[in-house]
Amino acid sequence: MTTTVLVSLNSPYSFWQLSGRHAEQLRSAFPGVRFRLAEEHDVPVEIRAADVYLGWAFDTEWLKAPTQLRWTATPSAGVDHWPVAALDAAGITLTRGYGYHGQPMTEHAIGLLLGFSRGLFESSRLQARSVWWKDDLAASFFDLYGQSLTIVGCGSVGIRLAEVAQALGMHVIGVRREPPPPEPGGIEWVPAHRAHEALARSRAIVNLLPATDGTRGFFDETTFKACGPGAVFINLGRASTVDHDALLDALDHDRLAGAALDVQPHKPPELDDPLRHHPRIVLTPKSAVFSHAYMDQAVAFFHDNLRLFLSNQPLNGAVTPTNGGPCDH
Repeated sequence: MTTTVLVSLNSPYSFWQLSGRHAEQLRSAFPGVRFRLAEEHDVPVEIRAADVYLGWAFDTEWLKAPTQLRWTATPSAGVDHWPVAALDAAGITLTRGYGYHGQPMTEHAIGLLLGFSRGLFESSRLQARSVWWKDDLAASFFDLYGQSLTIVGCGSVGIRLAEVAQALGMHVIGVRREPPPPEPGGIEWVPAHRAHEALARSRAIVNLLPATDGTRGFFDETTFKACGPGAVFINLGRASTVDHDALLDALDHDRLAGAALDVQPHKPPELDDPLRHHPRIVLTPKSAVFSHAYMDQAVAFFHDNLRLFLSNQPLNGAVTPTNGGPCDH
């Protein structure tokens, strides 16, 4: 019986779209598989005849009609917007992508760290209203070399970030639910229940936590109070993991020197949102995974998983209700 794969990877950005070249690569690699490319509005009907679905999102309503679906896949690392429990109950496997988000997110995080440490953001704010702002930067810049960086939710993305941070001379502390064995000269691993100890020693903190019931509000008033003096906080994980009122309070009381948020509680934030206007907050519009190589790597990941699927082998990145949002991504 022919396997039908329905693909709906539509995006306003070309680097997040399945191109004709990508579709041809899949068809050439799997001549016995029927690939159907669908616009978002066609998916509810097309999915009824599909064995496999590859897309950015999944609507629970699609499960109400009879289906032969056996596997759903997303290139995203996070699946908090997918009906994990409903798919599991229907006996449909869900897989997420991983391994190719680390490079763009690392570049983004390092750019933000340098923006704070070298005074780039402060210069941008002062250049139009200050005659000469050299004294301001002299009082606020800091070296990354020799400082500690704590990565909370340190999985494959965090490990890539750690490599680059270490090349800049930073000491890296990785916070993880189940830390791996330490390696000489590598990351200093700390279990999640001791995260406050790591934060107290850190000049910079990068949050990579996913959205789960266990991570909701992880960065709250108590956590920010535990941060080292003059620390900068960068959130490339999920907005729900941060109490943003507590974040603003930490900035206003100088417990943090600055914050950068690639995710915010509301998308987009209201024009009068205090996060937009705080002088020590930098917002980026969920652009940390922008990469012109993204879809090439996502298709390669799906290609490998499809081979496993067709040979009835376990799939990479399988998600269940109990591991639907691993912080070790």
